[in-house]
Amino acid sequence: SLHFPQKLRRMLESSRFQSIWWSEGGKCVAINKDLFKEEVLGRAGPQRLFDTQKMKSFMRQLNAYGFTKTKQDDQRSASLPEFLAEEAAVSAHSQILYYYNPYFNRAHPWLLERCMRR
Repeated sequence: SLHFPQKLRRMLESSRFQSIWWSEGGKCVAINKDLFKEEVLGRAGPQRLFDTQKMKSFMRQLNAYGFTKTKQDDQRSASLPEFLAEEAAVSAHSQILYYYNPYFNRAHPWLLERCMRR
């Protein structure tokens, strides 16, 4: 089975999820909190991706692997789908959470092996 960071990366690379995406040049993970609860944490049985169905527990997992909550900076996403997803999320007044980990980077997948549980 995959470790938490590997599952997270696989989700980000999949087009199946609308609630989580790379932002800010692939250095941060953006999560639409309400949609993520429904789309990812709401899954049951074999469709379940993580051991929890609670957002608070998921955020604790992120912290355990060295992710820190960050504010979105003024830099907008370069790709149109990401930009549109961010715009749609903002216009829907959804809470978007941003998490950063120096070893979790879209452009440098080999750093993932350094992404360890504390």
